[in-house]
Amino acid sequence: MRKKLWRPITLAPGLLAILACVTINIYFPEATVKKVAEDIVEEVRKPAEKEKQKTDATVPTESFSLVPAAYAQQETEVSTPAIRAIKESLKDRFPRLEPYLDGGNLGESNAGFVEIRDETGLSLKEKGELRNLVKDENTDRGNLYAEVARALNIEASQIPRIQKIFASSWIKNSRPGWWIQQDDGEWIKKT
Repeated sequence: MRKKLWRPITLAPGLLAILACVTINIYFPEATVKKVAEDIVEEVRKPAEKEKQKTDATVPTESFSLVPAAYAQQETEVSTPAIRAIKESLKDRFPRLEPYLDGGNLGESNAGFVEIRDETGLSLKEKGELRNLVKDENTDRGNLYAEVARALNIEASQIPRIQKIFASSWIKNSRPGWWIQQDDGEWIKKT
C-alpha cells in the first residue's frame, strides 16, 4: 500500500516542474507595427508633402515588369474606416498643436502621448485650449493604438507595446527644439 502512494507523490513535483516551464508565446508583428507607425505619424505630421507625393505617384510611367509590383514588397498599410477617421482628426488638430510644441508647452512622452510641460506665459484661455487639445489628441492616439491592434489581430494586452513603438515614431518625427521624453523619463529638447 505504501509503495503505491510513493509513486504519485514522487512524480508530482517532477510534473509540476515541467508544467511550470511551459510558456505561451504570443505572436507580435513588431516590424509591421513599426512600419505602420512610421507611415501614420509621417502622414499626420506632414499632410501637405504626403498629398503631393500621392499625386506625383499617380503619373503613369512607361515600365514593364514580369513580376507585378504588388509582389515586390509586403503590404504593411493598415486602413480601416476607424483608423482613417482618427488619422483625419489627428491631421486636422496638428496645426493647432504646433505652436504649443514649438513654444515648449507640450512634449512627446515616451508612452506615445503628448503631455503638458509648461503653461508659463499662457493666458487662461490658452491654457484651457491647450488642455482640451491634449485631451482630444491623447484620446485619438489611444483609440488609434487600439484600432491598429484590432486591424492587425493583436491581443489587447499588447497595446502598450504598440504605444511604445508609436512613441518612438512620434519622437523621431519631432522637430529640433521640441521636448521629448527619454526612456528613463527625463525630458530633453530634441537637437
